[in-house]
Amino acid sequence: MDAMEFFQRSTGRWRSQRTTHHLAFKRAETGESEIVVEALAADHPKVVEICQLHQVDPSLAIGGAYVSWQGSMGWDKEDEDHTGSTVFALVPDAKEPRQGVLLRERGYAEIVPVAGQYQMDDEEALVLTTEYETMSSIERFSFAAPNLRMRTSTVKRFGGFSTATFCTEFLIEESAASQAQSEPVQAFSLLGW
Repeated sequence: MDAMEFFQRSTGRWRSQRTTHHLAFKRAETGESEIVVEALAADHPKVVEICQLHQVDPSLAIGGAYVSWQGSMGWDKEDEDHTGSTVFALVPDAKEPRQGVLLRERGYAEIVPVAGQYQMDDEEALVLTTEYETMSSIERFSFAAPNLRMRTSTVKRFGGFSTATFCTEFLIEESAASQAQSEPVQAFSLLGW
């Protein structure tokens, strides 16, 4: 599987249960969100636009994804909002197509356009490594089943790790495009949703 196939398998609406460990405070915070993923073809205007934003030739991209989310965390204050969206574009390495540059409209750890590195590991998981001005992050996405994804991430800032996060994501609705390409998959949840 390559990274574009990973995005295609991820297309749909997901329910995410998250635990974030705030390492400096030695405390954990739980949260949940709903995530919608739409795989985008290489010639999609959003993929072309994000390539141009990063001054990368759009013809080098193999595709991308549009991701939107809405969620909440346990320590939220009244005015905190965990709603947003971003566009990704995949630009593979010419010699190794299972790795390359992931262009983002909005980063995971900082809300700025950013380019990171991606690779598919030996277990078919997508690993994203991103360096920001003040921090770095590593995210790993893997499928435990067609309708169950696992996600881990670490954020490192000022010379040490500050958070480690684990998410379990359940597919609650396939997109029409992915339903047409595969057999129907029943969404399930260990938590009874």
